Amino acid sequence: ADLVYWRDTRTSALVFTGVMVTLLSLLHFSIVSVGSYGALAVLGITITLRLGRKGLQALRRSDGANPFQTQLDTDLPLSQEQLERLATRLSQDVLAAAHTLRRLFLVEDLVDSIKFAFLFYILTYVGAVFNGLTLLILGVISAFTFPLLYRQHQAQIDQYVGLVRNQLSNLRAKIQAKLPSAKAKPEATALARFT
Repeated sequence: ADLVYWRDTRTSALVFTGVMVTLLSLLHFSIVSVGSYGALAVLGITITLRLGRKGLQALRRSDGANPFQTQLDTDLPLSQEQLERLATRLSQDVLAAAHTLRRLFLVEDLVDSIKFAFLFYILTYVGAVFNGLTLLILGVISAFTFPLLYRQHQAQIDQYVGLVRNQLSNLRAKIQAKLPSAKAKPEATALARFT
């Protein structure tokens, strides 16, 4: 949350720039090339700093210690217990997603499956216009701009969102009133009460 709200401008700018440079590089090069060049860039910087420190030691201006010793000495930020909790949470989320997908693809609820099919139908048109990487770039830009814009103009945005929600709920009520499955459910519950 701190990154997308730009609370620490320097960190947010570094993360945003790094992600955007990586994604734009992936537009022109393969993921193997981008990963290799990124690793070479990091290694070039760290090896240069290490050799510089060794050079200063040879000139007797430094003790020659590794400039990254503090990072090497610190433990990983996640303990074994936190990793186990994270793995449990991840497995629960994967199982819930698999259950939902099974329910949607095997048409447990007809209306939900039709909505799901309509989503994929719309995505075919989106896929014809954009590729996945372009959508990812747009998503990153949106993630770093929309929360900040919302925080600055929250009152106006909430007002318009409320108007849109009212219109959508009215439209949804009209559509559900015309669907036979929506009418059948109240009738079925009324019949169940009488029997």
